[in-house]
Amino acid sequence: MTVLSARPVRVTASAARPGAFLPVLLISTFMTAIDAFIVNVALPAMQRDLDAGPAALEWVVAGYVLAVAAGLITGGRLGDRYGRRQVFGIGVALFTAASVLCGLAPTVGVLIGARVLQGLAAALLMPQVLAIVRTSVAPAEQPKAIARYGLTMGLGAVFGQLIGGLLIRADLFGLDWRLCFLINLPIGVAALALLRRVPESRHPATRLDLAGVVLVSAALVALVLPLVEGREQGWPVWTWLSLAAAVLLFALFAATQRRRAQPLVDLTLFRERAFSVGLVATQVFWMGQASFFLVLALYLQVERGLSALESGVVFIAIGAGYLATSTYAHRIAARLGRQVVSVGALVMAVGLYGMWQAAGHGTGWLVPGLAVDGIGMGIALAPLTTTVLSRINPRHTGAAAGVLATVNQTGNAVGVALIGIVFYRAADLTGGFRAGLVALIVLELALAAIIQLLPRR
Repeated sequence: MTVLSARPVRVTASAARPGAFLPVLLISTFMTAIDAFIVNVALPAMQRDLDAGPAALEWVVAGYVLAVAAGLITGGRLGDRYGRRQVFGIGVALFTAASVLCGLAPTVGVLIGARVLQGLAAALLMPQVLAIVRTSVAPAEQPKAIARYGLTMGLGAVFGQLIGGLLIRADLFGLDWRLCFLINLPIGVAALALLRRVPESRHPATRLDLAGVVLVSAALVALVLPLVEGREQGWPVWTWLSLAAAVLLFALFAATQRRRAQPLVDLTLFRERAFSVGLVATQVFWMGQASFFLVLALYLQVERGLSALESGVVFIAIGAGYLATSTYAHRIAARLGRQVVSVGALVMAVGLYGMWQAAGHGTGWLVPGLAVDGIGMGIALAPLTTTVLSRINPRHTGAAAGVLATVNQTGNAVGVALIGIVFYRAADLTGGFRAGLVALIVLELALAAIIQLLPRR
């Protein structure tokens, strides 16, 4: 891997063959996608092995989330300036090393530090994936490539819990929960070995706005930290002060960006309706994903008494539905245009209603609703991602991809916070599950309505 430099490199879309390099991007995407979910399964075993308290375990999760959210925009801009392949490779190498450190961590403190390093590495590599697709794949091939990206993201999220349960059950070499992190070693090594297949592109005239980096990172931490920690701590005063500080910091960031000749995020991006409205739609979409996986896992494991592995098997239903449609979503989008996302949202709403009807009955009654929800998710995800980035100038692709990935992360955090409040306020877990499903149905209907504000083409 070469060191960072600003030497210009130009790659035309016709020179890049997606079949040669897309698998490298996708296996790395899958590695980061499952890592956000797989850790939830491993927490009880970590607690026993490392003698960790509840607060420390919370930071095993929160440290990763905060680092990812705070670093994504900066990571995208670094790729624009220094080379998207180069920054992607550095991210993969750091993520792999941090995963090994997690797997070998002797104390919970070391584990938390390694998780933060993992998050920073993920923030480097994640924005580069979409940026490389947008700059190095011919326009006609981009919807198919992004559909495969969406498939990978969805499968990582859906099957993270199942994969974690299988790894812990296997307990190879007595590694127990540590295998959930060490499994990233062969994946990362394979991605690095094939890195040369990935085309390079950069815009060396781009400068890194260090003041902007500090402001936006502080703003994102001030936003995400209370969302992650607030419910567990009963929403103390500091959480509200932090949210207020986030608003002020974002306002200050926007004011400084307007005065910069080369801002970290060019605010003129938001004048493009496909980008600005698409980001709002993306926020709403992801608010419904992590929160749904949370309430479903709690319902299955606490109320229905399933183990982590057994509940992971139930998730296969949503994964099957997602797999059935996500690979063909770009073809459906070619026919329906922007309404493909609305159709996906409405299908998800139907699936959620089916689960609402099945709640309180046998676990098997949930399967049809889960499958329908997965079908809708597969229809909506990739076309929504394509829409957000469809009209972005290549010079700003990395920054735009960083903003998009940040919205994904903050959407997850906001959704978990809001749906968690609804879930835990119910009299029992079945009631909480049903109340959460109602809130999620409202989100899907809101998504279908927001899509109507997008450009028609």
